[in-house]
Amino acid sequence: MSALFILIGISILVAGSFLAAFLWSVKNGQYDDDYTPSVRILFDDKQKSTSTSSNTTLTQTK
Repeated sequence: MSALFILIGISILVAGSFLAAFLWSVKNGQYDDDYTPSVRILFDDKQKSTSTSSNTTLTQTK
């Protein structure tokens, strides 16, 4: 039973260290994206598709 308490204690320490490492990396900007904004201007915007009915002209018959 005491081994179970030791394993639970160790797992809490490991989980706490991973949480501390994650919070440290977020605080230091490890997840900030510096590359994408600089190349975003190189990509074309997607064109909106128009329906064909708005582009047709009506002809009158004589």
